[in-house]
Amino acid sequence: MKLGQHFLMDRAAISRIANYADLGRQDNVLEIGPGSGNLTQALASRAGHVFAVEIDPDLATQLSGRFSNVQVIMGDALKVPLPHYNKIVSNLPYQISSKITYRLLSQPFETAVLMYQREFAERMAARVGSEEYGRLAMVAGFFCRIEILEKVSKMAFRPVPQVDSAVVRLQPRSDRPLADGADFMRLAEGLFNNRRKKVKRGLAALGAGRRAIAELDAALLERRPEDLTPDEAASLVGAISKNPVHG
Repeated sequence: MKLGQHFLMDRAAISRIANYADLGRQDNVLEIGPGSGNLTQALASRAGHVFAVEIDPDLATQLSGRFSNVQVIMGDALKVPLPHYNKIVSNLPYQISSKITYRLLSQPFETAVLMYQREFAERMAARVGSEEYGRLAMVAGFFCRIEILEKVSKMAFRPVPQVDSAVVRLQPRSDRPLADGADFMRLAEGLFNNRRKKVKRGLAALGAGRRAIAELDAALLERRPEDLTPDEAASLVGAISKNPVHG
């Protein structure tokens, strides 16, 4: 497993994961890292079309042509142009969890059902002020509502990984604040790069000017990043944005 992929073999778990996305023939599904195609088969039987992005040429070749409604895209999911889809269902390769999640969050979708390492899933769903709350939870919480649906034992995979996994469902928020998504991601990264400093210092490190900082809620500026909700953080984006949104 030179690419770090662990194949989900538990048929019952595969079926549940596919069902969590409430798929129908009207749905175009994105699957990242289909591997041996076990989950792909379940998706193909439920959805109208599946786009399966696979970096391993041998696995991509084996999957091509197996299902009439599955289009295999060979390449790196972090780099290839992504097709038009409305739902995402994937057992994500562990080593790209963070980067692919940020990429997927920046694109529109209706529902995402994603398998992560359990610890990663718990960090994504962490509460504000907790030890686990960080950039991941802030960004994911800005874009989506996050639900951990179930834990999956490491014994459900081959080869067996060192840790258990968890299935997470992401539902985009219709009520999220008006703030540019790319600017918000840059803000969250900058704040947590200066995690031990107060928000005011983190904003200054991101290039926010004194005048812009002076216009912000003074109470928020005195907090530390882990004490900011995603929506409170969103209220600070204008200080670092070249194109602030006025709501």
